[in-house]
Amino acid sequence: MIEDTLPRTESCALSDLANVISIRDAQPRSRIELKPENVKDGLGKLVLTIVKLIRELLERQAIRRIEAESLTEDEIERLGTTFMRLSEEMERLKKEFGLEDEDLNLDLGPLGKLT
Repeated sequence: MIEDTLPRTESCALSDLANVISIRDAQPRSRIELKPENVKDGLGKLVLTIVKLIRELLERQAIRRIEAESLTEDEIERLGTTFMRLSEEMERLKKEFGLEDEDLNLDLGPLGKLT
């Protein structure tokens, strides 16, 4: 079995965890740095990436509803204002954490990349 050739994940050593991750990942990915001083930035990146993903999904749903003509003009206006304010806040937070758009990109497999 291939499982027998993988390092054990019960180890307390972080290097064993890194070996398991690198063996199982076919594509190179950015490494997670486990340093106490990086926790705030890492958490900020994670939260902003999740918010970006949710925003993308909501925008796509809003476009579908607009195209299906299931929203009133007032609802469309409120959606536009909401997405504009969210975008402004995302830009502010990206600056605060020193992040660029490509830092928040996710590969969603068959769905493509989060852009």
